[in-house]
Amino acid sequence: MATSTDTMRVAAPRAAARPNRPKHPLGVFGALSHLALVVWLILVVGPILWTFLASFKTNAEIVGDAPLALPQGYSFDAWVRAWDKAHIGRYMLNTVFVVAVSTAFTMLFGSMAAYVLARYRFFGNRIVYYLFVSGLSFPVFLALVPLFFVVRNLGLIDSHLGVILVYIAYSLPFTVFFLTAFFKTLPTSVAEAAMMDGASHTRTFFQIMMPMARPGLISITIFNILGQWNQYLLPIVLLSGGVEDKWLITQGIANINTNAGYEADWPGLFAALSMAIIPMLIVYIVFQRQIQSGLTAGAVK
Repeated sequence: MATSTDTMRVAAPRAAARPNRPKHPLGVFGALSHLALVVWLILVVGPILWTFLASFKTNAEIVGDAPLALPQGYSFDAWVRAWDKAHIGRYMLNTVFVVAVSTAFTMLFGSMAAYVLARYRFFGNRIVYYLFVSGLSFPVFLALVPLFFVVRNLGLIDSHLGVILVYIAYSLPFTVFFLTAFFKTLPTSVAEAAMMDGASHTRTFFQIMMPMARPGLISITIFNILGQWNQYLLPIVLLSGGVEDKWLITQGIANINTNAGYEADWPGLFAALSMAIIPMLIVYIVFQRQIQSGLTAGAVK
């Protein structure tokens, strides 16, 4: 009897340490949510995968009776044609340069403006903030005509500098809106301690606050890169056909289909699209965790 009692005493803490967790059934709404995710996955991944596979097909395979079938052979001839004859390589380098410079200055100016609006109280603070935010509600295509004349009057039409300045202007509203909310969630005690130790406002911002805001900065940087890389309307307006060597990748891809006429090079077009998709896909995969942490870090104070 004593042995049975001791066994029960030993087993009791173990049972308490490992309580039976109730199993939550998936339920109707859970099943529908999983089904919606599967459908969304197919809608997103399917076209990207088909575009990549179509770059290895021939025109007859793409427009034939079985356009969804796998390619009969895997040849990089279409990729070579897109890179050399369609000059996608040159357009991609132009895009990398323009997006890199515009994103760098967007993050610099946007983070400085957001930090001041979030941390300092002065007359007109809310007015300046709402002016930035109002840019989010202004469609790009409504400003194309006046924007063209403004850039032309500045002597920056058909130049990468003009495109860079416009990209910065159109990326600042969302950058300031996002980072202002993020800077408000950061603790003020660290900045106050740095100021008491003699650090200037500039040093406090660049050496203390910016490292603390790293998740938010990485997230908004990726969003700006994606938005500027895929921009089509602004390059079309600011870079005319007379400066084809300065075109960006979206113009080059559109030009493949425009100049093809009745002899469309569909594999070359899809190869060029794949070249434009792959770099952004790699960027998102590499920085996926930083993007998610940056989006959630500003939600909890």
